[in-house]
Amino acid sequence: MYDPTVARLTYRALLGRRRALILGALPLLLIAISVVVRALAGADDQTASDLLGGLALATMVPIIGVIAGTGAIGPEIDDGSVVYLLSKPVKRPTIIFTKLIVAIAVTMVFSALPTFVAGFILNGNGQQIAVAYTVAALVASIAYAAIFLLLGTVSRHAVVFGLVYALVWEALFGSLVAGARTLSVQQWSLAVAQKVAGGELVTSDVALPTATVLLVVVTVLATWYAGQKLRSLTLAGEE
Repeated sequence: MYDPTVARLTYRALLGRRRALILGALPLLLIAISVVVRALAGADDQTASDLLGGLALATMVPIIGVIAGTGAIGPEIDDGSVVYLLSKPVKRPTIIFTKLIVAIAVTMVFSALPTFVAGFILNGNGQQIAVAYTVAALVASIAYAAIFLLLGTVSRHAVVFGLVYALVWEALFGSLVAGARTLSVQQWSLAVAQKVAGGELVTSDVALPTATVLLVVVTVLATWYAGQKLRSLTLAGEE
């Protein structure tokens, strides 16, 4: 289910000079803001939780997921080079699964690691805040990568749709509209973070069992459907 050649090509596409600069911009901004906040306000658990929840988990993680998920396959479909890949003796589900693994890895490195560093800067991991949000970023990276990889497979405007989802649904509606929170990857990952932190600073509107089921179901279904769309794309090209 994992093809090293496909993985190498995907890593090369995602970590090219321009895309790497974009991927690194938000993590550097998060860390810089954390340094400034710590210098001005000192170590404060509530401030750390608010910043990690509002900037890292609600904004940075989904945007990086958009870049990594859509970038893993979208450009190849847009420029037609996916035909060369599909002509190789590699099963379509293997292509999707390999690209998903790469997208997850890139999203985790550029979101979870900076989240931990920022949390440690803000309050030295007091009340497990840094670890809790890092775990949430890791969990969210898996679901976001699957969702945005699917978007990259089905739409030529995947980046636009992905940013709308990340910035409007997750960051805006997911924070303000109660009903939307149940269908928010952010809230699902916060349920895991709440369990890790074990206090009142990290909360979620979704119970942990429900969040776990939704994370698994969305990831599996998105990956499966992306594979189906890639298979149909192959058939269309062969016809």
